[in-house]
Amino acid sequence: MSQPGLPLPVKPVISLLLARDDLTQAVMARLAEYFGPPDLVGPWWPFTATHYYDPEMGPNLGRRLVAFLHLADPGQLPSWKSFTNGLEEEFSLGGRRVINLDPGYVAKERLVLATGKNYTHRLYLDQGIFGDLTLVYSKGEFQPLPWSYPDYAHGDLPALLGQVRRKYLWQLKVLPNGSSP
Repeated sequence: MSQPGLPLPVKPVISLLLARDDLTQAVMARLAEYFGPPDLVGPWWPFTATHYYDPEMGPNLGRRLVAFLHLADPGQLPSWKSFTNGLEEEFSLGGRRVINLDPGYVAKERLVLATGKNYTHRLYLDQGIFGDLTLVYSKGEFQPLPWSYPDYAHGDLPALLGQVRRKYLWQLKVLPNGSSP
């Protein structure tokens, strides 16, 4: 019989899709109020993986990945998604989003993102939120799965997530109980 145990803390990350890069500073300030200070803010990349968001947010979107300093309980993922949904509404203009925030976490073995949409590979967590197993860590790098979003599966994002994972592993090793100062 398996014995239930507490999970290791995880490294919170958020993918920001932005209609304009000049929104980054204001969005980051609000995220830092909730998650604490970021320890990595990735570069602005043109978001060309899909045109799904164009009707609502417009063309020429950009993506940034942000990782936060303080490790956290993975069970908080539904609360993170509820918070970021509220921020999306807060920044909306005329009922249209100008930001899309996808919170998730990096663990030793995986990248999990939160979503409000159910699908075959997503597990229900709480508060109407599902966990999307987006990437798995194997053979020294993040590996895509058949359902991984194209920009998470290829390009610069997996390497940046690898950098986040290395910092996370260092935090687990150096800091008591993996918690940040």
